[in-house]
Amino acid sequence: MDSPNREQMVVACVAYAADGTKMPDIAFEQISDVLAKDDGSYVWVGLYEPDEQLMRQLQEEFELHDLAVEDAHNAHQRPKIEIYGDSLFIVIKTAQAVKGRVEFGETHVFLGKRYLVTIRHGASLSYTPARIRCERETRMMAMGPSYPLYAMLDFVVDNYLPVVTDFQHELDKLEQDIFAEDYRRETIQELYNLKQELTSLKMAVSPLQDILNQLHRFHPHLVHDGVRVYFRDVFDHVARVNEATDTMREMLTAAMGVNLALVTVAQGEIVKRLAGWAGLLAVPTLMASWYGMNFHNMPELAGQYSYYILISATIVVCIILYFVLKRAKWL
Repeated sequence: MDSPNREQMVVACVAYAADGTKMPDIAFEQISDVLAKDDGSYVWVGLYEPDEQLMRQLQEEFELHDLAVEDAHNAHQRPKIEIYGDSLFIVIKTAQAVKGRVEFGETHVFLGKRYLVTIRHGASLSYTPARIRCERETRMMAMGPSYPLYAMLDFVVDNYLPVVTDFQHELDKLEQDIFAEDYRRETIQELYNLKQELTSLKMAVSPLQDILNQLHRFHPHLVHDGVRVYFRDVFDHVARVNEATDTMREMLTAAMGVNLALVTVAQGEIVKRLAGWAGLLAVPTLMASWYGMNFHNMPELAGQYSYYILISATIVVCIILYFVLKRAKWL
């Protein structure tokens, strides 16, 4: 009997008849028995972070290539599509918002003539909604495993869209902070973090275009002709996400430049004001230091009103200089 841990790793193990209808549930060990029958049926297996023992058993049931199984078990692979004999091995990146942050996971897919295996790692939503949706379309399911593959990829791409929307809202908020009166160091840090996440999303989305293009145009022995147009539709969605990501990355680069430029301008204004006040204070400092020297033969030194004249002259010069600097916007 399977352990609770085994039950968590095997999310789904379902067989479908040639007409696309769902067959009675099967155990993991019965997969090879279903595939041994030449009746047009196929299986869809969904795993989540399987251990080495389960991966070995998976390889035995489907006769998978050693290199593909090793990649699927170790994870941390780049998005790609590879051919191993009469099957395809596909790696895609998944994304979802978790507690205000975007976390990325991986899904490894094995596509054969009579099977579809999905192996999830990290932050990845279950494909149960996609499977339920497929089971309502028995006519499409009769086309073989390529249709549930489309549904799974469409589900992944649909989950990209809320992430892109969250990025757009965060960028709009940061743009308001950029043009705020006070400078916050946190703003530039948030801009950098957002650009880092957008770069990660770009690395996940961009290779998916090549994967979908290959599924749309090639592999006739694995992809039903009736499903190809659906892969093209997903390709259009991915292209839209990719373009939105590129646009936001360019806007972020511009925002970071504008933020630094505004900081430089603000610092220049502060320096101008300091220089203006320094110039204003230099007048009384100069005049006071001039007449503060202990020389006997200085002009006006013995005059009765010399002190008051000097103070008045100092005040008048300072007032004139103040209005001149104020008009020049140095104060």
